[in-house]
Amino acid sequence: MFRTVAELVEIAEKENILISEVMIRQEMDVKEKTRDEVFEEMEKNLQVMERAIDDAMQGVQSVTGLTGGDAVLVQKYMKEKTPLSGHLMMDAVSKAMGTNEVNAAMGIICATPTAGSAGCVPGTLFAVKEQLNPTREQMIRYLFTAGAFGFVVANNAFISGAAGGCQAEVGSAGAMSAAAIVEMAGGTPQQSSEAFAITLKNMLGLVCDPVAGLVEVPCVKRNAAGSSLAIVSADLALAGVTSRIPCDEVIGAMYRIGQQMPTSLRETGEGGLADTPTGRLLKEKIFGMTM
Repeated sequence: MFRTVAELVEIAEKENILISEVMIRQEMDVKEKTRDEVFEEMEKNLQVMERAIDDAMQGVQSVTGLTGGDAVLVQKYMKEKTPLSGHLMMDAVSKAMGTNEVNAAMGIICATPTAGSAGCVPGTLFAVKEQLNPTREQMIRYLFTAGAFGFVVANNAFISGAAGGCQAEVGSAGAMSAAAIVEMAGGTPQQSSEAFAITLKNMLGLVCDPVAGLVEVPCVKRNAAGSSLAIVSADLALAGVTSRIPCDEVIGAMYRIGQQMPTSLRETGEGGLADTPTGRLLKEKIFGMTM
């Protein structure tokens, strides 16, 4: 059993195995299931992610009308023009936003680690898939790697916006994605750790301020930002760039920052973007109430 990223990396390096393998073995031990059973469970999660992205690419709209259709717009833009930030990056952005659009439209998604941050992991996975051409097993391992880092965050800090702001949700999701990208691209366990740290420390302090208290604005586009940062961080780590602050210390900093945040900035819909003139008007329009 590992509890910190340092322990996770140490096990992987000592036994000369992938981080995903460490997580798989832990799942087998904790759940008392066979390798095939553990893989089958994660395969189901992968299938949910695939279906959500497929649905998003057909175009979805939330009941409130606040979100929907942006994933399709990005795909159309990619076909008609050359994206300034590159095809892979914008593909990840589109698929990340699409997943969250499906969530806002009451569709089925896989919380990774939450519904509000569910776009980063699948968005990046199905974007890098086009370049790295992974096997189905490698795609499933991608989720186990992301899960291993999410496990550490959940046990040492928090993964909900209500507890620690959006840094705990999209911040964690983006960082989990970065670590998984590195492993799929052939990086080392330590490089996965560096990618995670680089992503998370660049999202420290991110507040959770959903307009009208709904997981739509700005949540959908924050998944786009988390996905793009994950790809950049993975490239940095694979290039040999390291985080001067160790991964576990970054997680600790996120925890302390979350504790210091006022409740108005932790998913209550009382501060930040939710408390702008437009944010208040949207809430009134949706719920028919005055602020």
